[in-house]
Amino acid sequence: MLIVTFLIGVALNAMGYIPPGNINLTLAQLTINRGMRQAWGFILAFSIVEVFFTFGMMRFARWVSSDVDIDAIKVGNFQLSFLVDVFMIVLLLVMGTLAWSNKDKVNQPKTTDSRKGSVLYGVILGVLNPVQIPFWLFFGNYVILHEWITTSYPSLIIFSLGSGVGSTLALYGYAYFAKFIQEKFTLSSRLINKCIAIFLYCLALYLVIKQVVVHFG
Repeated sequence: MLIVTFLIGVALNAMGYIPPGNINLTLAQLTINRGMRQAWGFILAFSIVEVFFTFGMMRFARWVSSDVDIDAIKVGNFQLSFLVDVFMIVLLLVMGTLAWSNKDKVNQPKTTDSRKGSVLYGVILGVLNPVQIPFWLFFGNYVILHEWITTSYPSLIIFSLGSGVGSTLALYGYAYFAKFIQEKFTLSSRLINKCIAIFLYCLALYLVIKQVVVHFG
């Protein structure tokens, strides 16, 4: 049973990082600019934080009813979904701007300091990842109510470890693919950084339009 729990955690979180987003696109940019060694530092640090984050959210999800409306959850006078979107808009704009500002920089030496910087970057983005809150509230609640996993401490720990492995596999896939595309098609770092920045800006614009439609549509 614990093996199945572990595999569910792997599959579920890996699935969550397949769509392009701020985390995997940032990792792709880091891989292209700094190389795979720095990318691994980011991936491992991020995934370790993800393990603890998943455990906390799964502990909370078991108290949430099956028909919970995420949009009905409020923090103060604001809906949780609104606060998450606002935070993500700001984060995407900042990260898009950083990607754009780095478009003219050449690959930097793979020094010990840069590896530490990549690890710290992974920790920061692991903590500042509010989009995972509604993700685990929904899917965590789903797997618990369908009795795919139990809510005992050993089960949730194994599930969270699987979640960390899932994010590691998915993010490594993005890093490897980014490096492969760059080498296969001899694309410049400048072009890829610009594309990543534009994509992050588009994600931020999508969230802005979404909130405009929700409040004024």
